[in-house]
Amino acid sequence: MKLLMLGGTEFVGRAIVEAALERGWEVTVFHRGRHAAPAGVTSLIGDRTAPDGLAALATGSWDAVVDTWSAAPSAVRDAARLLADRVGRFAYVSSRSVYAWPPAAGLAEDGPLVEGSPDDGDVPYAEAKRGGELAVTDAFGADRTLLVRAGLIIGPYENVGRLPWWLGRIARGGSVLAPGPRTMPVQYIDVRDLAVWTLDAVAAGLSGPYNLVSPPGHTTMGELLDACVRTTGTGAELRWEEPEALLAAGAAPWTELPVWLPPGELYDAMHTADVSRAVAAGLRCRPVEETVADTWAWLESLGGTAPQRPDRQGAGLTPEREAEVLAALAKG
Repeated sequence: MKLLMLGGTEFVGRAIVEAALERGWEVTVFHRGRHAAPAGVTSLIGDRTAPDGLAALATGSWDAVVDTWSAAPSAVRDAARLLADRVGRFAYVSSRSVYAWPPAAGLAEDGPLVEGSPDDGDVPYAEAKRGGELAVTDAFGADRTLLVRAGLIIGPYENVGRLPWWLGRIARGGSVLAPGPRTMPVQYIDVRDLAVWTLDAVAAGLSGPYNLVSPPGHTTMGELLDACVRTTGTGAELRWEEPEALLAAGAAPWTELPVWLPPGELYDAMHTADVSRAVAAGLRCRPVEETVADTWAWLESLGGTAPQRPDRQGAGLTPEREAEVLAALAKG
């Protein structure tokens, strides 16, 4: 297979490139040159937001292209139109954010969607991803388009800061504020499992939308954080608090306590997806212990500090905010 990766030097794109190289695929990476491309690829430099930024893609043909773009849909549109006659299939890594709010618990791929346009410029994330989906489908047709609607993505190379924050906090040891209940199921996808499934789906000629996160019951908040404690080996003590107490103390779900959401609409939207279609199409998710251990090994290789996307706010409580929340909890 000849694969064109739009991006491919960070997180999701990099994991897809590495998985393709492991299969012996011939991989071309189109990127801005801000980060080194993985060894073994053909590297094309260009900035799709600049005038004539796609010039490096003016020639060449590939069996498939994968795109993870999450900004202006018009950039997806321009690339898709340019490639439509020279690429067999287009896989667009979208998001479950494209579902209209509030998504029902257990929502499958046929749920109502937000409005979007392939011609949009800068728009909110959900509309941007929906516009990207429409851009690809317009250019390639439904039969040649794969829409990978991922949920929470974690694992090595994460540059958003969610699992790296938990690992870093627990590595410091001591009493760690842990958002309960510890038995609450959480859904995510290891970036490498996303990569494997996406390439398998492309090779099999699959099309249409697929929710892509771990099946319900794959792991819980407790199992995730317990794995962080075991992996870092610091003997940190998890201090579990119930959702009502945390909210009363002013702790912000998701942003200050990554991955965690209290019961309600937000939780249903993020952690109860129906992924039966993807499972039937071969989705397999590695144990949470493996995801945590491999992410920690990667972090240690970087000296303990993960890269951070400039367009995303860093996740997690600062030490000062954690102390404030703990003090508020102590007051009841």
